[in-house]
Amino acid sequence: MPSLQSLRRKIAAFKNTQKITKAMKMVAAAKLKRSQDRILAARPYALKMRDVLGNLSQRVNRASHPLLQKRQGKKIEVLVITSDRGLCGGFNGNIVRKSAEFLRQCEARGVQVTLSIVGRKGRDYFRRRPWPIRQEWTGVFDKLSFEHAIDIGGDLTDHFAKGTFDELYVVYNEFKSAIQQRVIVEKLFPVDVAAEFGSAQAEGTTGGSYLYEPDETELLNELVPKHFQIQAFRILLESGAAEHGARMAAMDGATRNAGQLIKKVTLYYNKTRQAAITKELMDIVGGAEALK
Repeated sequence: MPSLQSLRRKIAAFKNTQKITKAMKMVAAAKLKRSQDRILAARPYALKMRDVLGNLSQRVNRASHPLLQKRQGKKIEVLVITSDRGLCGGFNGNIVRKSAEFLRQCEARGVQVTLSIVGRKGRDYFRRRPWPIRQEWTGVFDKLSFEHAIDIGGDLTDHFAKGTFDELYVVYNEFKSAIQQRVIVEKLFPVDVAAEFGSAQAEGTTGGSYLYEPDETELLNELVPKHFQIQAFRILLESGAAEHGARMAAMDGATRNAGQLIKKVTLYYNKTRQAAITKELMDIVGGAEALK
């Protein structure tokens, strides 16, 4: 039977842990609110750019732009976006499992695969795996800004244009709500106009038309790289919000579990203490009876 002192130490440790997890939950909730606001602010701009780019892509020869050219798909790169920190439930585990499954499927088709990774958790996981890592970024979510999207998007577009890989896929957690995230495998390069902008635009049956200055080709050359930067920023915002939501849910569960442990150990402590008091009383009564 454990001593009363050890039980008191356990209760104090559980209470300290509960304070920490409760504070982490509150911090994650505050960060989640800011991340949600940033997504809502960036979404209209991203959607309008998609519409304009979809209309432009129907008016020019898409094969003339290197980021829109379809290739044989023998070399695939996968961009895996994880967090830099843990204590966020199954957030990172779901991503790396989905990524590893997708990589095995690609290898089964005889495709050469490489990795680009955002986040320390993904980097540490895949460093111990056989797939080569071409590029990695860490510390992105400490202070996420559009410059990170420019850096990541610029690296990926440059290597795609150079022929380093034929297709680019991204695996990330899409933010649904504070308690729900969904792992997404999304194709970024090359752009499939029918899938990206809708079958109506792909068939050239859009209802309206625009006047472009200076001309459609020059605008397309400017907008396509920016489109990928915007998409990279959107994905980073989605992943950041999903991470904060997962951490908030995980810390909420940890706080409740700590409370249950405190109640359980406190009850056991009281029973043990009562048993010790009863034993002492019985010893006193037995000694008094022996003196009679």
